[in-house]
Amino acid sequence: MAFAQSKPTRIGIDGLTHAHVHGALQHIRKANAAIEIVGIAEPNKDLARRLATQYGFDMHIVYDSVEEMIEKTKPEGVMAFNSIYQHLSTVKACAPRGIHVMVEKPLAVNMNHAIEMATLARAHNILLLTNYETTWYPSNQKLYNMVENDNAIGALRKVVICDGHEGPKEIGCNQEFLDWLTDPVQNGGGAVIDFGCYGANLMTWLMKNERPLSVSATLNQIKPHIYPHVDDEATIVVKYPKAQAIIQGSWNWPFSRKDMEAYGVHGYIKALDGNNISYRLKNQKSETPTRLSSESIPFDNPFNYFSAAIHNEVDVSAEDLSSLENNLIVIEILDAARESARTGKVIDLSL
Repeated sequence: MAFAQSKPTRIGIDGLTHAHVHGALQHIRKANAAIEIVGIAEPNKDLARRLATQYGFDMHIVYDSVEEMIEKTKPEGVMAFNSIYQHLSTVKACAPRGIHVMVEKPLAVNMNHAIEMATLARAHNILLLTNYETTWYPSNQKLYNMVENDNAIGALRKVVICDGHEGPKEIGCNQEFLDWLTDPVQNGGGAVIDFGCYGANLMTWLMKNERPLSVSATLNQIKPHIYPHVDDEATIVVKYPKAQAIIQGSWNWPFSRKDMEAYGVHGYIKALDGNNISYRLKNQKSETPTRLSSESIPFDNPFNYFSAAIHNEVDVSAEDLSSLENNLIVIEILDAARESARTGKVIDLSL
């Protein structure tokens, strides 16, 4: 759903190596788009030329650094499609200049980076948002409304969240993406970061930003011949006083999936994919399937949302999926998951 505005929001892009950048570049060809891409920071000119040919943008808007791009194009916001490790450098360049930032998931490579990014954003009063594909799923929004607003299943007890695919190399990710996605420094880990972050984000949302009591995790290298430096299989257990989350991120699923099951005292709801849910409530003898459309939610993509947030057409709540507050907790969970896997211990976050 698009919100009417007099002119598109001027957006810069920092990095082209993340495969999710294709979603942004598709807006170049869209009539009445909410955003206008005015500049791109990407030192890899071969990559930039390939994408320029594919999407029809002029190489004259491509700059070697984000600082140069900002200086020459004066964007209102910047979207980061670089490595997770580089998210900090994006915020360092943008925050002092009063430029809003949306990074691809997760917020940061570790808690130290996340805290520094948050400090900069707050000091300079900018938005620092994190984009997840699953934020724009009507199924997840419906599940949330049934759990939180309708009390359809009673108190939440267990949430099982599964995300991933056959593996980034197996599904054909471009080499520039693979180079950092499979690097323990640039990505912070493998499947635990790439797909564990979705579950941490969704569970934090369902728990209204309540910090968990503890986190434990098991990581595997099932395919070390393909991914020698990072995990490709992750299971994270997040404990709350009266609920648990089981987050399963994997580069070993037989097919791509992003689904969630929420179990309460009186029933359960399953978000089967982006548009389909199934639920069984109290006194029901069988599941009720429901298909949802994008018209059922106010925003179905990050670009309209980022534009609306920049222009104060939407209020970004601390409990929103994209919020800085939510995503600081996400990084805390991911840091604890890696530490648990490394030490073989449950990590206590209640202190």
